[in-house]
Amino acid sequence: MDALCGSGELGSKFWDSNLSLHTDNPDFTPCFQNSLLAWVPCVYLWAALPCYLFYLRRHHQGYIVLSHLSRFKTALGVLLWCVSWADLFYSFHGLVHGWAPAPVFFVTPLVVGVTMLLATLLIQYERLQGVRSSGVLIIFWFLCVVCGIIPFRSKILSALTQGKISDPFRFTTFYIYFALVLSALILSCFREKPPFFSPKNIDPNPCPEAGAGFLSRLSFWWFTKLAILGYRRPLEERDLWSLNKEDRSQMVMQRLLEEWKKQQDQAARRQAAEASRKKLSSEGEVLLEGRPQAQEPSFLRALMATFSTSFLLSMGFKLIQDLLSFINPQLLSILIRFISNPTAPTWWGFLVAGLMFVCSVMQTLILHQYYHCIFVMGLRFRTGIIGVIYRKALVITNSVKRESTVGEIVNLMSVDAQRFMDVVPFINLLWSAPLQIILAVYFLWQNLGPSVLAGVALMILLIPLNGAVAVKMRAFQVEQMKFKDSRIKLMSEILGGIKVLKLYAWEPSFLKQVEGIRQDELRLMRQVAYLHAISTFIWVCTPFLVTLTTLGVYVSVDKNNVLDAEKAFVSVSLFNILKIPLNMLPQLISNLAQTSVSLKRIQHFLSQDELDPQCVERKTITPGYAVIIHNGTFTWAQDLPPTLHSLDIQVPKGALVAVVGPVGCGKSSLLSALLGEMEKLEGKVYMKGSVAYVPQQAWIQNCTLQENVLFGQALDPKRYQKALEACALLADLEVLPGGDQTEIGEKGINLSGGQRQRVSVARAVYSDADIFLLDDPLSAVDSHVAKHIFDQVIGPEGVLAGKTRVLVTHGISFLPQTDFIIVLSDGHVSEMGTYSALLQRDGSFANFLRNYAPDEDKEHQEADNKPALEDKEDEGVLMIEDTLSSHTDLTDNEPVTYEVQKQFLRQLSSMSSEGEGQGRSVPRRRQSAAEKVVLATEAKASHVLTQEEKTEMGTVKLSVYWDYAKAVGLWTTLVICLLYGGQSAAAIGANVWLSAWTDEAAVDNQQNSTSYRLGVYAALGILQGAVAQQDALATVLL
Repeated sequence: MDALCGSGELGSKFWDSNLSLHTDNPDFTPCFQNSLLAWVPCVYLWAALPCYLFYLRRHHQGYIVLSHLSRFKTALGVLLWCVSWADLFYSFHGLVHGWAPAPVFFVTPLVVGVTMLLATLLIQYERLQGVRSSGVLIIFWFLCVVCGIIPFRSKILSALTQGKISDPFRFTTFYIYFALVLSALILSCFREKPPFFSPKNIDPNPCPEAGAGFLSRLSFWWFTKLAILGYRRPLEERDLWSLNKEDRSQMVMQRLLEEWKKQQDQAARRQAAEASRKKLSSEGEVLLEGRPQAQEPSFLRALMATFSTSFLLSMGFKLIQDLLSFINPQLLSILIRFISNPTAPTWWGFLVAGLMFVCSVMQTLILHQYYHCIFVMGLRFRTGIIGVIYRKALVITNSVKRESTVGEIVNLMSVDAQRFMDVVPFINLLWSAPLQIILAVYFLWQNLGPSVLAGVALMILLIPLNGAVAVKMRAFQVEQMKFKDSRIKLMSEILGGIKVLKLYAWEPSFLKQVEGIRQDELRLMRQVAYLHAISTFIWVCTPFLVTLTTLGVYVSVDKNNVLDAEKAFVSVSLFNILKIPLNMLPQLISNLAQTSVSLKRIQHFLSQDELDPQCVERKTITPGYAVIIHNGTFTWAQDLPPTLHSLDIQVPKGALVAVVGPVGCGKSSLLSALLGEMEKLEGKVYMKGSVAYVPQQAWIQNCTLQENVLFGQALDPKRYQKALEACALLADLEVLPGGDQTEIGEKGINLSGGQRQRVSVARAVYSDADIFLLDDPLSAVDSHVAKHIFDQVIGPEGVLAGKTRVLVTHGISFLPQTDFIIVLSDGHVSEMGTYSALLQRDGSFANFLRNYAPDEDKEHQEADNKPALEDKEDEGVLMIEDTLSSHTDLTDNEPVTYEVQKQFLRQLSSMSSEGEGQGRSVPRRRQSAAEKVVLATEAKASHVLTQEEKTEMGTVKLSVYWDYAKAVGLWTTLVICLLYGGQSAAAIGANVWLSAWTDEAAVDNQQNSTSYRLGVYAALGILQGAVAQQDALATVLL
């Protein structure tokens, strides 16, 4: 380097200790300033360039229009390039005139000039890639300014000392250069405008993180507004921002699903290759080799491939933070030596203290970026896992549904997915903890010598104990999850049939079953609590025992080993760093053991068989037809006999097709086969166009009636009103407390059976699909309402006229109006044709009519006994009767609607409360419009299904703590508080005792009473561990 710096008047040494260290006015040599300080920013930019270009290629966001800010930044880059080349030409000018400048004056301007040109080109490339704030260039300009501060000071001091400027040209160009890089740093802190072709953000409250600049992200300044708002008033749901695009479930789940499919394809290829290898090998070789185990696709690899970018970024943050954490102990050692050296220059102490501060600030910034990255990744893990499990639950075969209960699937999405979210923030400890332990042991070796091996040996001895505890906890976790699955399954069944359970007074029996399962769970949890207490004792005692063993061996092996302040405090600082991985590693092992159980459960569930999405061909079909089944055979499970077989059906576009047959002949199964819900054994199924399905038992969401009808589609008022009118729901809106904004309870509990079915039909009508599959929707309503719905919706004159309709029905009165009829018998088509043609054949259809005709005649007789409708107002009365009939099952399970029913019964005193099927004439009194309005207003004002939950504002009251204390027990609470206090007192006492030990004066390079000091220190540490164990045991058990 000295050869690079040259000699003579303009030359200097590269390094001079007397000038830089051993002086009260430190400075660097001119060669050091012109070489290393000038090269540092350039080396950084060239080193970061490949990775940054790769990132920009993968994250193109559209280009940004050339703005004034971009023009200024580009102009500054060009000027810096010109200044650097001016320095270079000036050096050549001196060479021509015989000045012979040092080589550094040629190399540095060339390197800086090329780097400034690169920075200028990078500014424009970032603009074309849509980068609004460049962290790489901000760091580059910051390094240029920091490295320029030292020459800035040095040149001024040199000019003042010499009384003149030795090199006016370079003096001038340097300060121009410094002003330009400072301006570039200031300009780079401002954000550019959004990219020109960026998608418009339509979120009402978008997250500001997406558009935040580099400095805002680094300091989390984008979060300040929400923090201030939360300080001023309690936050509400509307105050929260929308999720970032990359955090939303549709993005995360889709990425994870693609990687999982890749793993499935790889596993399928491996199995196919293994099968072909077995065919080629001889029988004897196969017998010798044994049967190979089936390799399942790895869900863990799919997770790692999906979130590899976030994981690598978090690894980078964690590595930098871990390395920075070991700098402060070394600086502490230097600071202690400085204090003990009275001849050291004062600026040494300020420099070391400043470096410790800068190191701590850098460590804090990097650590919080790591936390933000890793916790967001944990959230994405949970979101993706829940999404793929939910998607899998929708496509599993019926045989798998028999094995996987609802309780197990709920546990997979709640408990098992949460395990991954809990373990992800600590997953980097798998490599970070060994790295920190190795570095800590290395620096402790430098400080205490071979004595540190005693602590290492103790750590190795404790590993099997931690492993045994982890294995036992994993076994308990597997058993506990089985009990939890059983309990969730039983509770789901109880809540689903709570009405029957109460009617038969089965509560004590089921309560006993639930409590039995819960007692088994509590037994396991108690055993886990004991293991947790043991683990806590190990976690607390391990760092202390390592410290105690190391210091004990150090002062015992040689009487001349004196425990002075530097050795003690630096060692304690390193032991404090060592405490974190030693504490967290056993906990990580325990969490990984629990997560491995969840991983196997999820992987097993996701590997189950799915329904074939291609069993129904939806792209091509014979022109003029909407549904075609050719020689179709279907079953509900592979191990069951076929339910439908040898089906040949062709449904023209726009036709109304009725499917009839006796109970259990396969009518509903036929619709399920068209939907792809059954397993196709042979044949072809073609169905082109969008499909709307109305099940036999209406599926109602827990939301408003309007949201149930819209089903996620945008509101079209005309189409919505037309659907309500056709499905006879307008009269119901007058009865419901809030009209179409009435909140519908779970499973439609506050609607009648007829209302639920009509809402389901209205949903299908509003969907405006091409094909409608109707599974006996008229059986849940009264006969007059069924006639209204058929005439206004399904029939030839209904709103669905012109649509393809496949209607499963038992109502023979509607059959003459259908285009043709399919008669099913024992899973196959026995007859098919028009109504008149089937009557003439006198076959299965005629037998069906003879069987169902008496019931139908009875219903017609009941309908005929009703007076003729005089106007639409009386038609509304009949719709209300359907709502209030005994068919609704509401008089005993919904008090709100029961009160409405009683009010209507009082107003319509002649209306029968027994509903359909009584076979008697019911005279009715017409109700005026004013009476209807008053009654509906009273119902809306007095009946609310749910109320908004109220929350307390401000600080937690003391009464809350007092209630908790009384629930736990006053003496138990006092003991827990004393245990916490005792643990803290023991920890503080150990540190104070160690400080007093280091202050003990050494006599003849020896310290007296080391055994006494060591014994008290050991007693305090063991006391701390024992108290922590009892505290953990009491806390977990309670």
